[in-house]
Amino acid sequence: MENVLLFTFMLVVAELFEAYTQRAETLFGILSNLYHYYRKSIFLFFLVQPGFYVLLFIVLITGVLNASMIFLLALKIFDMFYKIELIKKVFVEKEVSAEVGQMLEWKMPPYFFLMGVGMYPPLLYYALT
Repeated sequence: MENVLLFTFMLVVAELFEAYTQRAETLFGILSNLYHYYRKSIFLFFLVQPGFYVLLFIVLITGVLNASMIFLLALKIFDMFYKIELIKKVFVEKEVSAEVGQMLEWKMPPYFFLMGVGMYPPLLYYALT
């Protein structure tokens, strides 16, 4: 049981770091922050997504790969690659529809960045118990 709490705490710390590196007032600001890392190196972009690596570490250490854990990993993978596709559309190809352009200017509420912290660790706890 204490390992489950330790692993959950590790994911909380990783998600807080991820939220800190991506924090901005708009979705465009979030993408701009991530593009800064993406422009330097795609590997650096992946390094600022520590939640994914913590999850992989937990899967390898515990050997737990049930449906909940697969769902959790799939969410993290989808999140990373969706961000990459948005970065490509906005900053590389510069092809953004009017609707997406309006969406990029929406103000993000302060609690938005804590959604990962509020969602992934409870799912991990559930998957490990």
